[in-house]
Amino acid sequence: MYFTLHNNNMKKNFLLIVCLQFLMTLAAQQADKYILLKPDRVFDGVQMQTGWVVLVKNNTIEQAGAMTFKLPAGTQIIELKGHSLLPGLIEGHSHLFLHPYNETSWDDQVLKESRAERTARAVNHAKATLMAGFTTVRDLGTEGAMYDDAGLKKAIEKGVIPGPRMIIATRAIVARGAYGPKSENPDVDLPQGAEEVAGLEELSKAIRSQIGHGADLIKVYADYRYGPNGETQPTFSEIELGWLVGNTVSSGRKAVAHASTPEGMKRAILAGVSTIEHGDDGTEEVFKLMKEKGVALCPTLAAGEAVEQYRGWKKGIDPEPNRIVNKRKTFQLALQAGVTICMGGDAGVYTHGDNAREMELMVDYGMKPLEVLRSTTSVNADVFGYASKIGRIKKGLAADIIAVEGDPSADIKNIRKVNLVIKDGVIYKK
Repeated sequence: MYFTLHNNNMKKNFLLIVCLQFLMTLAAQQADKYILLKPDRVFDGVQMQTGWVVLVKNNTIEQAGAMTFKLPAGTQIIELKGHSLLPGLIEGHSHLFLHPYNETSWDDQVLKESRAERTARAVNHAKATLMAGFTTVRDLGTEGAMYDDAGLKKAIEKGVIPGPRMIIATRAIVARGAYGPKSENPDVDLPQGAEEVAGLEELSKAIRSQIGHGADLIKVYADYRYGPNGETQPTFSEIELGWLVGNTVSSGRKAVAHASTPEGMKRAILAGVSTIEHGDDGTEEVFKLMKEKGVALCPTLAAGEAVEQYRGWKKGIDPEPNRIVNKRKTFQLALQAGVTICMGGDAGVYTHGDNAREMELMVDYGMKPLEVLRSTTSVNADVFGYASKIGRIKKGLAADIIAVEGDPSADIKNIRKVNLVIKDGVIYKK
């Protein structure tokens, strides 16, 4: 009798376990969410493809290519007739805590706007950026808002607010006395738009402090407008820059440099930074060195044009200012030297959400639309160290995908016609 009861209990327990396992498997299957995207064409991050579809499973690209696979039951199908599908765009140089200088000067933003106000603005800027199809931003400094970009990044990751993936630099690093704001009274110490350092000890402390507060990279100002007459001069020695890059790289992060003078650029390149930001006065020799050392250029064309327009230049009516003429020349020199070009416009100097402005200018200054699309997706992902996650439409990568009307490889202006934004598998715009 005992053995009969014991065996019956064992059978019941076994059946219960089997049932539970079945239900758990069924629940897991039911939890999976599939979306099939059917556009006219797909830019995979390198080439424009026809006859492709893209299958998204939860937050990952499951399939990309010809429709040769069986659709899972319950797949949501989105028809995108007349549209091009692209990887989510990557803004390479942004300042979410700034807004256009023709609204409020940089000095007044740093000195007169509270950090609460600046964060509130940044929330709006993040949403506008995402809705424009930019699912990732490399934000290169809070400009006086301390480490608030780390909190903004976390709020986006938690789903508290909509926004792009953020790659953050927190405060950035400047040579003591070189940056701003400045006071006409030398006895007054004003809040600064970046972290000031003097000497290797302070430099080391700043690097480690910024990393500890959440910095994904370290940004340094290799030159700035602090010459005797306000001209731009190098701010750090080769030894100091080498020290900065060495400490940064040893942490598994990249160092980037604001630099526009030939000497400032050269010192930063030889130190081993991953990108030069701006590069306004680069020479043939300097760009050749960048190519040799594998350092990319983020030209920020849109910022320069915006500043000139704020000063009264009427584009298309007035002759181009010397600054713009020179920028066209140096950009061409970089292209001729074969320098890797990242897309990054210095958004914040102009309106967030208008990020495509830089892409249009890159074409205007000499790049082909397809090259610009690469710069804004796969090239940025490769240079920034995120190629294993974003920048391409490829099986296994994050489902950061946008759809635009028309073909942006034929006319870059089509990149503004964003009708679908998916980030990490979540549809934010449809």
